[in-house]
Amino acid sequence: MKRYFLAIIILISLAPVNAQIVDEKPKLVVGIVVDQMRYDYLTRFWDQFGNDGFKRLVNNGFVFKNNHFNYVPTYTGPGHASIFTGTTPENNGIISNSWYDKFEDKFVYCAGDPSFSSVGTSTRAGEMSPNRMLSTTFGDENRLHTQMKGKTIGVALKDRGAILPAGHTANGAYWFVGGNEANWISSTYYMEKLPKWVQEFNASDIAESYLKTWAPLKNIESYIESGNDTNDFEGGYNGMQSATFPYDLKALAPQNGEYELIKATPFGNDLTAEFAKAAVKGESLGKDDFTDVLTLSFSSTDYVGHNFGVNSKEVQDTYLRLDLAIGDFLKYLDQNIGEGEYVVFLTADHGAVEVPSYLKSKKIPAGYFSDSELIKKLGNYLTGEYKSEELISNISNSQV
Repeated sequence: MKRYFLAIIILISLAPVNAQIVDEKPKLVVGIVVDQMRYDYLTRFWDQFGNDGFKRLVNNGFVFKNNHFNYVPTYTGPGHASIFTGTTPENNGIISNSWYDKFEDKFVYCAGDPSFSSVGTSTRAGEMSPNRMLSTTFGDENRLHTQMKGKTIGVALKDRGAILPAGHTANGAYWFVGGNEANWISSTYYMEKLPKWVQEFNASDIAESYLKTWAPLKNIESYIESGNDTNDFEGGYNGMQSATFPYDLKALAPQNGEYELIKATPFGNDLTAEFAKAAVKGESLGKDDFTDVLTLSFSSTDYVGHNFGVNSKEVQDTYLRLDLAIGDFLKYLDQNIGEGEYVVFLTADHGAVEVPSYLKSKKIPAGYFSDSELIKKLGNYLTGEYKSEELISNISNSQV
């Protein structure tokens, strides 16, 4: 992962050296993260993809295959921070999504910051900042290099997926609040009120259009790269007897967080892509002599993956739809920035494992780790060895 990031930076930084021959400085750099995307989704679903999305990136670019995570846990927070800072959690400070801070004697959230207020929502969902991240991102470095003239904008359904990649000096980071609001919001860390283009996007009620029926994009019989639609290894949505297509999202919304449900469907990716287009236009990205940066994280793949499992028909359908969304977004950049005038990279913050109970059903050794059992066993050991079981402050994130 780190080497992949560095290769992108080298590609960009070499452009001024070659400027004597031809100006290769990109107008816009787009860093795309697909939350929870396993590499084998590219190979498994390859024959089902169109030519404008994943295949365009692979065929027209470079694929870095020999990359490894050298830290645990590989969650959304540390994954996004590591990609865009080029450092590991030990150095960038984002060691998990949430963690126990022994100095504050409490759990802290990677992007949480109550010293700032919400912008665009009546909830506390905007009390966020990147202040727990200790390193600069390449967007920060670009801002410094251009005397703050190059812009950086972060977009994701998840707050941490927008905030951490955008860095400390971003012009704006935007994330989505569902519930009864269905708005893209921000924090006073960046601004006192939402820009006009964000207000107009929220007023368009586009989110309403995604509370529709989720049926397979193609004939489900053609989805031979995933397991049976009906199985015992999926979570599904509240209000349904089984996790099987089709899903009437409008009917399911009241029992699943209203507009929050959109996040856990492939339409959350569509909503994100549409907002990213609005950001490119609204912020006039790529329209002057200074390179701009757009960080774009697709979060719905993670929600769907957790809910249905990596071998599900729902995950396959989500990636086929994401392929279309990425292709459409690239065409938008072609038309509005210019083909060959921007640089795109795509990677993942982390992968995912098969559902352990599914693996066990296939006679593969697997199981679940129990924190409560560990605490019990450690407590018994400490009581016997040291006459006390109060020597441990916290057990979380695979750390004692």
